[in-house]
Amino acid sequence: MAAQSPLIEMPLFPLASVLFPGGQLQLRIFEPRYLDLVRECSRYGTGFGVCLILEGQEVGAPAIPAAIGTIARITDFHRGEDGLLGIVAEGGPRFRVARSRVRSDGLLRGDAEVWPAEPEEVVPVEFALLQSILERLIETMAPQWRHAPRSAYDDASWVGFRLAELLPLDASEQQHMLELNDPVQRLAELRDILPRFQKP
Repeated sequence: MAAQSPLIEMPLFPLASVLFPGGQLQLRIFEPRYLDLVRECSRYGTGFGVCLILEGQEVGAPAIPAAIGTIARITDFHRGEDGLLGIVAEGGPRFRVARSRVRSDGLLRGDAEVWPAEPEEVVPVEFALLQSILERLIETMAPQWRHAPRSAYDDASWVGFRLAELLPLDASEQQHMLELNDPVQRLAELRDILPRFQKP
């Protein structure tokens, strides 16, 4: 049996949406606990954990987050016209929270096991339709991916994660896609969901 990865401690940011590895997250920060989180991550060059909210809200009392999430690293800052701090973060590895606690300021912190990256697998030929659909979605909805190398479209993990964030899945379906550990199984499940989105 493989040895368990050591736990790392990090601040958690529960959100009403799922962040996937390689995905981009834009946030407006105004609560003091999250301003502290941004300061900490900037000072130490560390990331924070993004987890889907299972119960509660993004603001106010601490929400109950899903155990499996994605580490986000801040890549850019800006100050909005409303004076609020805006950040752009990129999704890194996934993790599973072993235990969590709420600090006195309401910030959630967790001890988490970081998951290794998925093995690289080429998209099997039977999923070529998914590659075409992803190209169309990126053209209309996701300009940040328009210059992705052609090789990205051959990577089963990349294609699956990008489709899971761009297709109109509900949050629980996105969370399920995040938690799957087999990139080809993820593609198969996404293919099976597609008929739902086709116009009659």
